[in-house]
Amino acid sequence: MTKKKSYRRGYAVATVVGLNTNQAVVWSVFSRVVKAEKTIKRNVYETNSKTMYTFHEEIVNALRPSVQSGVRSIILVSPHRSNYTEQFFQHIKTHQSWLIQGSSKVSFAEMAGTATSLAEITTLTRDPKFKQVIAQITEKETGDLLELLEKRFSSSNQEPLALYSFEEIETNILNPRKKDGPQLEYLLLTDEFLSRSSQKDRLHRLIQIAANKHVKTRVVKADSPAGKRLTQFGGIVCLIKSPVI
Repeated sequence: MTKKKSYRRGYAVATVVGLNTNQAVVWSVFSRVVKAEKTIKRNVYETNSKTMYTFHEEIVNALRPSVQSGVRSIILVSPHRSNYTEQFFQHIKTHQSWLIQGSSKVSFAEMAGTATSLAEITTLTRDPKFKQVIAQITEKETGDLLELLEKRFSSSNQEPLALYSFEEIETNILNPRKKDGPQLEYLLLTDEFLSRSSQKDRLHRLIQIAANKHVKTRVVKADSPAGKRLTQFGGIVCLIKSPVI
């Protein structure tokens, strides 16, 4: 019997939204592949504010799962000299400000180009400019994660707000926690810890279970500021959010 290969897609890196005249396509970018998540159509003959509001709200709703899972790097791609990105940003500022402020904020980046078909997104992800944008936006995101890490490490709360060993993290993720007690919020690990783990199947299973339990999971580059800090703790940390925080 052939052993099933796990985690074929790799880890989540970012989300891309390809915008054009009549549609928006949301893509999940993983370290190994790109996956289409949703296509939102728009009637180009209806340009009233209600139609545009509905269109932009559907895009936001399509982004929610990835944001809630911990992926907060979003790249908006639209053709040269178009205003699709500006229109979407204006909608966010007016109706969905949680995306750009507060603890749930995401990091946005813009690119000129097209990303509404598999051929287009494949070409885009091979472009050195895209890789540069990915590096820049994820660096900003990991900077926010580093800030969160330091806040938890320096907290005066009597309850522990971080778990550092793989075994302790596994035990806490696999076993249910009291609903009125501190909840697991983030599972953070470096790409180096993931690639060098001697228990890959066990680790991939844990990541999947964490996601199923709505624990935000993020794999960060080991050479990033947040990655270097995580490496000091062995390469993996689980952050706990207390109800009083």
